[in-house]
Amino acid sequence: MATPRVAVVGAGAAGLATLKALADAGVPAVAFEAADTLGGLWVYGAPGSPAYRTLHLNTSKGRTEFADHPMPADWPDYPDHTRIAGYLGDYADRFGLREAVRLRHTVEQVTRTGDGWRVRATGPDGPVEVDVEAVVVANGHNRVPKRPEPYPGECAAEQMHSHDYRGPEQLAGRRVLVVGGGNSAMDIAVDASYAAARTLLSLRRGVWVVPKYLLGRPSDTLNGALARRLPWRLRQRISQTMITTAVGPPTRYGLPAPAHGFLQDHPTLSDALLSRLTHGDIQARPGIARFDGDRVEFTDGRHDEIDLVVWCTGYRVEVPFLDPALLGDGADRLPLYRHVFHLDAPGLAFVGLMQSTGAAFPLVEAQARLVAARLAGTWTPPDPARQAAACRDELRAATARWGQRRPHMRVDFDVYLAELGRELAAGRRRAGAAR
Repeated sequence: MATPRVAVVGAGAAGLATLKALADAGVPAVAFEAADTLGGLWVYGAPGSPAYRTLHLNTSKGRTEFADHPMPADWPDYPDHTRIAGYLGDYADRFGLREAVRLRHTVEQVTRTGDGWRVRATGPDGPVEVDVEAVVVANGHNRVPKRPEPYPGECAAEQMHSHDYRGPEQLAGRRVLVVGGGNSAMDIAVDASYAAARTLLSLRRGVWVVPKYLLGRPSDTLNGALARRLPWRLRQRISQTMITTAVGPPTRYGLPAPAHGFLQDHPTLSDALLSRLTHGDIQARPGIARFDGDRVEFTDGRHDEIDLVVWCTGYRVEVPFLDPALLGDGADRLPLYRHVFHLDAPGLAFVGLMQSTGAAFPLVEAQARLVAARLAGTWTPPDPARQAAACRDELRAATARWGQRRPHMRVDFDVYLAELGRELAAGRRRAGAAR
């Protein structure tokens, strides 16, 4: 392999897409992956992976696949983690990416060295150090569990985070309280409803629960068709009408009413949840007020006895190997040009540091192409003042839509994908004009 000009941190979907784009652009790169295999969070049982045995895509395959590596036509619309891990492995094999990856190498520190960067990692044979022109952070942000602030009282029940959940056997015969409103919470509550003695689902705030099929099609394909033609506020009204017509409002199932309109938070997709609620196999509860031994009190005054609490409370966004000075107020509040390029550190880029209304794979693929074009010299960014202004404008719009729920990271899948395409074309024109 040629001497690497770029170091990529991570060899999951984002890291592999970055390696592919760099190779296409003729830019030599090396990737460091802490696990002993490729595939990141989709590899069930890999160190640090949050995958559980019943995990499936919550976006349809047609909206999730890489543009240059379609998923097999005979796969179901929502494949399981085994298929997705295999798909990423096939992607690496098809494009010859494996030889660029150093497995079982944990990046400990990334520092600036004049015009370049030094990456220090620990591998099976000890410390490794490489000097490169650029670093691409592509290690994901579902690795460090975020636990809630302590509630009043003492909880005698066993507690675990969804990051440590692997399968229904951990729930068998228990009185389980699942806390959270995301996709993992819904999956685990459904698993518990078949295995546990009793299943409670506590939501502090309401969420829109979207069935995986609407009008006989994967539900995300319908919003995708609208996104190419309509502003998000109009899409919101149409989508909410479709959802409530199909399954009714969340309150029909005992869930709290969403405080925000549809498309103003990450969608929660589940067909099974609503059915299990209507059959009484999952019982909805509001937020927790306090614990008292093996009893939990909710904000509506109800009490229940529990044996196990599963906290589905998300993840902290941490990049521990970077100088905190480069991260400002934190990785989840970092202004990045087009959600990719650091404003003040040339040669530092991020692929996958975002929260999308849809799938991640096509977005990291498009981000990676932008990074590769920059490093190959075929794309030029606008001047620093314009980059900063673009970040401010995006943050203002994101805050108006999503409030303070990580507005720096939020992107509308279809709108952002189109924006990256326009940005790539505009940057190529700038690069051509500068020659």
